[in-house]
Amino acid sequence: MPDDLEPGFARCPGVSFDDLARADTNPVPDFLLGEGAYSYLGCEPLSVDRYIDSEFFQRELKDMWPNVWQFAAREEELLEPGQTLVFESAGRSYLLVRQADLSVRAFHNVCLHRGRRLRDYAGRVAEFRCPYHGFTWSTDGTLKNIPCEWDFPHLRGRDMSLPEAEVGHWQGYIFIRDNPGGPTLGEYLGPITQHFARFRHDQCYTSAWAAKTVAANWKVCAEAFMEAMHLITTHPQILPFSGDVNSKYFIWGDHANLLLTPFGAPSPSINVGDRGEQWVMNEFLKNNGRVVEPGTSIEVPAGDSARATMGRHNRKRFAAASGRDLSHVSDAEVQDAMVYNVFPNFAPWGGFAPNIVYRWRPWPDQDHTLMEVRILTRLRPGESMKPAVSMTMLGPDQSWAEVYGVLGDILMQDWSNLPAVQAGLRASKNRRIELANYQESKIRHFHQTLDKYLERLLPAGAARG
Repeated sequence: MPDDLEPGFARCPGVSFDDLARADTNPVPDFLLGEGAYSYLGCEPLSVDRYIDSEFFQRELKDMWPNVWQFAAREEELLEPGQTLVFESAGRSYLLVRQADLSVRAFHNVCLHRGRRLRDYAGRVAEFRCPYHGFTWSTDGTLKNIPCEWDFPHLRGRDMSLPEAEVGHWQGYIFIRDNPGGPTLGEYLGPITQHFARFRHDQCYTSAWAAKTVAANWKVCAEAFMEAMHLITTHPQILPFSGDVNSKYFIWGDHANLLLTPFGAPSPSINVGDRGEQWVMNEFLKNNGRVVEPGTSIEVPAGDSARATMGRHNRKRFAAASGRDLSHVSDAEVQDAMVYNVFPNFAPWGGFAPNIVYRWRPWPDQDHTLMEVRILTRLRPGESMKPAVSMTMLGPDQSWAEVYGVLGDILMQDWSNLPAVQAGLRASKNRRIELANYQESKIRHFHQTLDKYLERLLPAGAARG
């Protein structure tokens, strides 16, 4: 590193994202350019206790999870009045229900009599009737019936409505926050609301959705998708067309950040030699798994690049599929990995390709996680919203590839690391995690925000009794 370089501003030599952007067929949006959204966050080690200690996990449950906005559902999961889903997160259970006026409300999924969950599964209902004793609530959360009411005189005149969580809506996503107060959802999301005004996830529906549990802390799982330097050894087959260590990182406020990995240009980690642009394209077609249809063959014209050629192909293909004009869209927006993270456990991809959406939830303790992967597909103009497909729960011996093909194979490579990371953290001698200054800045940002919640340095909701 040159002596005059400020800490945290080292960059891998080679072609950067901005270099590629300057050569893009169409202008790349200004919000993806420049260094303005990155700042050096320090280089202190993290303690392994963050991932393995039950007391630390309990602090998260008490001081963080009730006070953050969580992605709970998509609008297309609740299309009709009375449609209800059960959302489990961090030890709590919620009922999200579409109201007669088409609003959505979120109630704690707990009977106020003896504590049984009111519902165990989704469905369209006219009321919430406890399967244990029959206490019943209307779908607006008001108490409707008490069995043997003569034996509960002490409840007369008492408000027995179901406790409620705040609900927010953005780009087709439904969020909840358990405790009221703190930033609005728009304030929480920051500038990414402007980015997705271009990408329009509200014009999409869930076309594929699978989940799988793993023996690793939820943060271990989320962090596996916050940096691209792991591609060198975890995903070597995609290096011929992936600018892994030339990826770009953005950080905004406390809750939002972005990893931007360019595709269509080879990694500086490999020696391409004289293999040329057609080789890059052929490897892209064989191993991408997201923006390429199986069996596709594309010739790179003489003097052209694989990146620009793929950009032209995908603009036409995604425009035809969505019925929308994408002639103005950059090459980056139809092929690159634009992985946004919203604290604590939500990661929607940007761009105009079918969008990946990640969510990680503790399942049920600090040593296990449920990871979900959705694919959003764009509706054609005038097309009615389609209901979300049901989630496929994959068993321990099932592969992501059963749902996602080549993309699933890539996910399984990530998956193979996670239990080994958790086991390694438990066995660590020095009890420290060391992070790269730039390439792992999203991870450091994530932990600094978590610390602010645990130390009550961020606006939190009012505590509930």
